[in-house]
Amino acid sequence: MTQRGFTFIELLVVTSIVLILASAIQPLARVTIQRTREAELRRVLRDMRTAIDKFKDAADAGQIPTTELKANSEGYPPDLQTLVDGVSVANDATGRKLKFLRRIPMDPTMGDDEWGLRAYQDKPDSSSWSGQNVYDVYSKNQGTALDGSKYRDWN
Repeated sequence: MTQRGFTFIELLVVTSIVLILASAIQPLARVTIQRTREAELRRVLRDMRTAIDKFKDAADAGQIPTTELKANSEGYPPDLQTLVDGVSVANDATGRKLKFLRRIPMDPTMGDDEWGLRAYQDKPDSSSWSGQNVYDVYSKNQGTALDGSKYRDWN
């Protein structure tokens, strides 16, 4: 009667091959995860910038009362939370609100909802917010993307 099974040497060879394949796949998995986070960051930035633009369009169209806007705001929202909370519609007795975002999104590269902000009056490359309004948002991540650009410079 012969015994069936694997020898210890065969198990070591198979285990070694599996470990070599796993170590080759690990960097590829990291790049895939980073690529997914970068795509999500681009989508989130686009969504927030679209919400800021819609707020500005509504202000320019007179749908937002001037009492809701700061002086020298140029029609831009005072902060990101205003896009979530909404603003009262001008000349509407029902108390209806215009809302532009459901929530402030998370920065997928940082894991929090802290964004860099620029006001209309700030310089385009400014890294400090004057607090007058929100004209633009950017990631506070100091890292470099797969394409070699800085996350904070993404448009």
